[in-house]
Amino acid sequence: MSQIRLRDYVLSCGLLTIPILVWNMAFTGFLPPALGSQEFWRDIPPMVTYGENLLRLIVLILPFLMPLDLRMVSQRRGLTLFTVGMVLYFLAWLALILFPQSQWSLSWTGFLAPAYTPLLWLAGLGLIGRRLYWPGPYRWWMYLWLAAGFTAFHVAHASIVYERNY
Repeated sequence: MSQIRLRDYVLSCGLLTIPILVWNMAFTGFLPPALGSQEFWRDIPPMVTYGENLLRLIVLILPFLMPLDLRMVSQRRGLTLFTVGMVLYFLAWLALILFPQSQWSLSWTGFLAPAYTPLLWLAGLGLIGRRLYWPGPYRWWMYLWLAAGFTAFHVAHASIVYERNY
């Protein structure tokens, strides 16, 4: 087994998540009040809160342990899915920020778009990150299940907020 270097972790699938993390930090304050931190987290059942946060942590840390490798066709398709998903995610945020009173933004589908569109870019990461840096029982489809679990909790959370506010 070859030695893993710091450079390997820097050039991991986690690198792809950085624009999303920066976007979230930069624009969260511009979202409609219902999606503001205090209101968004008010009265959310503990099972939803803990499930969402635990799975969020896992699906955001695991990519930093996956080599960024695009040799296989499925990995290149994963990059395409990741890119399309990231663009749709950004557009979902922009719709809520720029047009908060639009029919789209006030609908369940529009309000929850930032909660369900991550499934696309997370699935893309799962297809790119076929393995971890070390041998073990990890399989790429495990990441897809974790991403689906996170998305389910995130959508449940956003649905609670939507029902409470609209």
